Amino acid sequence: MNSNHIPDGILIGRAWVPDFDHPRIVTVRDGQLVDITARGLASVRDVAESGRAAEHVRNAPGRPVGEVDAVLANALDGNKRADLPRLLAPIDLQAIKASGVTFVVSLLERVIEEQARGDMSRAEALRGEILDLIGTDLSQLVPGSDAAMQVKAKLIEKGVWSQYLEVGIGPDAEIFTKSQPMSAVGYGAEVGLHPVSTWNNPEPEIALLVTSKGEIVGATLGNDVNLRDVEGRSALLLGKAKDNNASASLGPFVRLFDGDFTLETVKQAEIALRVEGLDGFVLEGHSNMAEISRTPESLVSATIGEHHQYPDGLVLYLGTMFAPVKDRDGAGKGFTHRIGDLVSISTPSLGTLANRVNLSTKCPPWTYGTSHFLRDLARANLL
Repeated sequence: MNSNHIPDGILIGRAWVPDFDHPRIVTVRDGQLVDITARGLASVRDVAESGRAAEHVRNAPGRPVGEVDAVLANALDGNKRADLPRLLAPIDLQAIKASGVTFVVSLLERVIEEQARGDMSRAEALRGEILDLIGTDLSQLVPGSDAAMQVKAKLIEKGVWSQYLEVGIGPDAEIFTKSQPMSAVGYGAEVGLHPVSTWNNPEPEIALLVTSKGEIVGATLGNDVNLRDVEGRSALLLGKAKDNNASASLGPFVRLFDGDFTLETVKQAEIALRVEGLDGFVLEGHSNMAEISRTPESLVSATIGEHHQYPDGLVLYLGTMFAPVKDRDGAGKGFTHRIGDLVSISTPSLGTLANRVNLSTKCPPWTYGTSHFLRDLARANLL
């Protein structure tokens, strides 16, 4: 390990580097952040689509631009140094997609949100009532199986069937657009909460990098920031609950698959979450990918195929089993963010993604989009 935040392996990312007016492609070598931007391979999209992403990143000539530990420390420093690179989300032109309700704990909490109609104060009582009604271990059900359909019929009969149970144990996965290409933030950036929300939480996840051909070529960490009260009021408010300024965080790097790091590594990963509040509150939890109810391959197939194409590829959040219920502001009130919370998401194979929480209206606005990026690459003769 180069540091607590960066794993060994073939890493690709993006950064603003001093003296350049467009994002640069970077990797990590011997503790150094190395700029490997090259003509024709100046975007993560083009590297991923090359068919030799890991080989290219491993062998590409480059220029050291800073010690990676210094870059990471600077990203969370209140007085940032302008002479160091600033990490961005490690994707660029890819669509940003997400899958939901892929773990049983998350499934039950989504049902609770729906039944509570976004009212956090009702959650604790509803949790016990719903568990009594369900009366089965949903973790043993294969979504879409005959056994799952029998449970579905039983729950409909009891009057507690839910749209979340439909995508949790039914035949079809929930796949949605998390945010727009170029809108995700990276390590050290603020993540945003819509100011209307008073009940919200981080969602620590692994996200897969997928090419336009549907090939999974790497993985990174993600925070699929969620507004529990907004989504709980109506599933039709999913866009408002999920897609706001700085509400999608990814990083610190994509680790590309090679002989030492594969999709099987991802399937066995345990994701740790730590939230540290300015009020002294600490929340910790873990998400075990082995407990996911749908395989990563099946979620990718539900996203891209003959039914839907992504010419620039995509990144796909795989969902989380961690739905925080630890009381923060009093018994039975559960967890919600406060401004200034430091959210750290980590696993040994992918490192640590860290972000501070702010309102989406207070986070730096998203102003650098696809058109700006392509114009900058054209001016630099890198296309």
